[in-house]
Amino acid sequence: MKIRTETHVKVCGITSVADAQAAVQAGADSLGLVFYKPSSRFVSVETAREIALSVPPFVTLTALFVDASEQQIQAVLDVVPVGLLQFHGNETDQECGRWRRRYIKALRIRPEASIEEMANDYPGACGLLVDSYTKGVPGGTGESFNWQLLPAELVAAIGKPVILAGGLTPDNVSNAIEQVAPYAVDVSSGVEISPGKKDPEKMRAFIEAVK
Repeated sequence: MKIRTETHVKVCGITSVADAQAAVQAGADSLGLVFYKPSSRFVSVETAREIALSVPPFVTLTALFVDASEQQIQAVLDVVPVGLLQFHGNETDQECGRWRRRYIKALRIRPEASIEEMANDYPGACGLLVDSYTKGVPGGTGESFNWQLLPAELVAAIGKPVILAGGLTPDNVSNAIEQVAPYAVDVSSGVEISPGKKDPEKMRAFIEAVK
């Protein structure tokens, strides 16, 4: 029997201990650390470790990679105590699963794409993050997609927890949850003062709107 739970919240693109603590105080369930150098939210292994060690128990640390080499991923895992991996590139299910850790895979939604077919390509994923599609950009654009492409019935049929991302803000997240009924929502730019710098008030407002 499927048990309906409240929507979980992941705040991604955390770049400092202060932002991590503010997100936790606001009620975030998970924090995302970006290990993709072209991103304005990229963090070094050293900073990521400081952030991870500042986070209390039962808050999940997620490490985000985009087509990273095995050496790059291993360098993070050797130092940063993360609880979940997130892959945003063209990684296969085998490449994602070789680390023997739970992982989620980001899927970028386009009108002509079948979310069900994309989901079937990642049987080892413990969840799927659905994001907006922008050519040449793996995520974090702050742009939403047409949520009608992902009705609640389709989300339920996928058979895995779905995390909704892409252009979410304190003003639209309630409507997004009502339409899609995701397991969790993922926010980054929608709660920022500037790229990589979170706004404590926006984070509180966002999580209040979710809960």
